[in-house]
Parts: sequence; C-alpha cells; structure tokens
Amino acid sequence: MKKIIYSPGEPSGIGPDLIIKIACSKSWENFKIPILTIGDPALFLQRSKLLRKKLKVVDIESTDGLNKNKKGVLQIIKVSNCKNAHAGKLIKSNAQYVLDNLHFGIKESMRCKSTALVTGPISKENVISINKKFSGHTEYIQQITKSDDVLMMLASDKLKVALATTHIPIKNVSKKITKKLIINKVNILNKDLKEKFNLKNPKIKILGLNPHAGENGKIGEEELNHIKPAVKALKKRKINISYPISADTAFSQKMLKETDAYLGMYHDQVLPVLKALSFGNSINITLGVPIIRTSVDHGVALDIAGTNKSDVSSLELAIKTAKKLIK
Repeated sequence: MKKIIYSPGEPSGIGPDLIIKIACSKSWENFKIPILTIGDPALFLQRSKLLRKKLKVVDIESTDGLNKNKKGVLQIIKVSNCKNAHAGKLIKSNAQYVLDNLHFGIKESMRCKSTALVTGPISKENVISINKKFSGHTEYIQQITKSDDVLMMLASDKLKVALATTHIPIKNVSKKITKKLIINKVNILNKDLKEKFNLKNPKIKILGLNPHAGENGKIGEEELNHIKPAVKALKKRKINISYPISADTAFSQKMLKETDAYLGMYHDQVLPVLKALSFGNSINITLGVPIIRTSVDHGVALDIAGTNKSDVSSLELAIKTAKKLIK
C-alpha cells in the first residue's frame, strides 16, 4: 500500500502545527494517499487546542494498518516520548525525540518501497547538542541508509538547485571541491532528474566557486584544477552540462529558461536565489539514496509556533511531490 510518513521535526516549532492545520482542512482527503504522522499523540492534542483546531488522534501500532485520510483525524504512531514541549521554546531533552522519529521514518521507508518520507523542520542547534556529528537531514539519511553519496536539491516550479557541499563552514568549502566530488554529485543529479522527473536529457548548469568563475585562474584556481576537469569527464559520458559559469549571471531569465537544474558549490550560493523566487512554494528533495524523502523549505519558526500564523504551502507541496515520486 502506498503511503506517506511524516516526521514533524522540532516539537516546539511549527512542524506539528502544519500537519494539524492540513489535517483539519479540505485538502487532507484530497491527497488520496494515507498519511501517518510520527510523534507523541499528547503533543498534537495539546497543540491543536492552541491552534483552536478540532482534532481527533488515532493511535496506530503498525504502518501497514492505515486508513484513508479523514478530515480532522490524524493517524499517529508513537516511537518516543516528547517531554513537555512548549510552542516556541526549545527544550534540549527533546532532541532525542526528534532523532528517534526521523530514524523510524527512514527505516520504514527503507522497509517499504511504496512509502515516502516527508520531514518537517528541525533545530540543528538542538540536535547537535546531543549528537556532535549531526549536520542535517540530508547527511543523516545518507548515514542511516548507508549510501555512498547523497545530494541535496531544492525545487520549485521556477528552478531546481542542488549543492556540491551542504552544511559546512564557508572556510572549508574550497577544500571539499574536487574533481571526484563534482563527478559524483552530477552523476546523482543527472540520474535522478531522468528517473524522478522524467527529463530525457537534463540541462545542467554548474556554478564556479569564485567570482566570475575564477577568470581563468586569475581569481582562484578551483575552476581550473577541479571543476573544469570534472565537466570534461562528464561531457565524455554524454551528460548535458555547462562549463562553470559565474553565479552572478547564472539566474537571469534567459538562463532559467535554458536550465533544468543548477549545481552550486555551497549552501548560500544558490539557496538565497531559490528562496527569493519561491520561498514557501519550494521543497527539499534528497537524491542519491534508496528512499523517497521530501521536506519543507523553511525552518522551525519558533516565533510563530502555536499561533496559527504558519503557512502550510511548502508542506502541502512536499506531500504532493512525495506522492508523485512513489512508483
């Protein structure tokens, strides 16, 4: 049976709010796929009162025993206790609850290929306080699925951007950019654009690391030493990829029309562009792993948790996309 599992993320943020608001709306039944939420039922009942939503919680013991979505009803499986979550206030002791939920969602998605995982926002700060090696959903999914490599991509109806490096300090980026890394990331991107998005010959544009894409070695040598050699090797494999281009002109209207996806060298090189154009209407997709995982494009928003001010658009899109990706 096809189904979606939702891991709400940080309990003090808007992750629980979003699924409650959607479950109490007309769109809930229109998804036409059972949605199971991982979490502590008490948290969702408490939060629903804050949001003034009439919610019924149904405890689920097995992910194989789901019913159709019914407005106002949330099917929940409890794998860990949430300790006194207050909307808007991080509690360190709940970091393990977040990881337990995520771990369960990943394992279930691995077990059942007709399952997709959708994730809400987490507080990296809180999780890192108990797990120093944690750096984000993407890397954690790679670890649990034991995947050789992974690619983080954000997508909207305007553009798709993927990242050569993810959640690392900017001072470490240039050390990570190698020919091998670029080849691996582009291979994942090209493969999944074909298989998941039905693009026969994806048009990929790769960004340079340095201003003006290095000006032929005059402003940094990463393009000459690593990115261009990688592109040459990829072109020999008939992959439709550009040579490194300057990020300051890569997102013109003309370029956007000519491009299926961009590969940026670091997190804040491409995500500000996507979020400026599509914030709230884009999603995060994990590529290169043996599960389907989509996520919202925003953070935990502690300042509006429990206030009914959260926008459900990104989560609705993440659910719709996850459903489409299930074969």
